[in-house]
Amino acid sequence: MKPNASPSFSQSRRMRGFEPASGLLKERIRTVGEKRGFAVTRLLTAWAEIVGEDLARITRPVKIGYAKGGMGATLTLLTASAQAPMVQMQLPAIQEKVNACYGYAAISRISLTQTAPTGFAEGQAEFTPAPKAKPAPDPALKARATEVAAGVTDDSLRNALETLAQNFLSRAKSERGPT
Repeated sequence: MKPNASPSFSQSRRMRGFEPASGLLKERIRTVGEKRGFAVTRLLTAWAEIVGEDLARITRPVKIGYAKGGMGATLTLLTASAQAPMVQMQLPAIQEKVNACYGYAAISRISLTQTAPTGFAEGQAEFTPAPKAKPAPDPALKARATEVAAGVTDDSLRNALETLAQNFLSRAKSERGPT
């Protein structure tokens, strides 16, 4: 047993067995969230589910500020400067979705804060575009690329040549257009 740990703490830990990491961090996340005004941390943890993947990729909830009168709060969102006009047009829809998460009209106003795409300081929000799914290669092109690199005995070199041939053949096909 550690000299600083109290006996009741270490014994209760042993009796519980394994515990999910989310359960261990729940109290700390709630404390940090409350400092920023997030009484319901679900808004932070499920942001993509609440506003949708497209908006979640370009926005981050930063803070909820409550007025002294207590009628409605202001949600502050962080977004990249280039995305701000598009997000501005969608603010009413975002407000509806956030209020649906709370279950009542908790948010009366949304404020946008613009930043650079990667933030200004270490640990700031980074807005990355969604990865684009590559279409499956044409089987005829794949077979032709395999045929071109068939004489090479080194596996890594043969794979690289097959990839190069596929890229070249697919580009040549797209320039010719559909046949």
